[in-house]
Amino acid sequence: MNQPEISYETDNFADIIAKDPRFDPRAYDFVMQTIAAASDEAKGHVSGQELLDYFRDMALDAYGPLAYTVLSDWGLHSCEDVGAVVFNLYDSKRISKMDGDSPADFIGGYNFREEFLGPYEP
Repeated sequence: MNQPEISYETDNFADIIAKDPRFDPRAYDFVMQTIAAASDEAKGHVSGQELLDYFRDMALDAYGPLAYTVLSDWGLHSCEDVGAVVFNLYDSKRISKMDGDSPADFIGGYNFREEFLGPYEP
């Protein structure tokens, strides 16, 4: 899996952050990159759980042992936070969704601490 190219100048997500300031613009950019990569590879729609798997893999590939720290700095502490970012992107009309898609799809995906720190613990 290739590292995502994050271009912060493209969109500062100010309209979303004005409504929901919990997440850094880089969180939105990274989730957008994850959605693009997952959709390209799947050749279409991916479920919330599939997106979470891509998100984990891309974060570990991009940031390695710093993934947990980077994601935390951006306000992402759980799979539910990733879902909140996804649905903020949907509400701002940057992405689309299928009828059955819901924020509940991201509940209980995995434990961030275990997934992002576990591979690097002795």
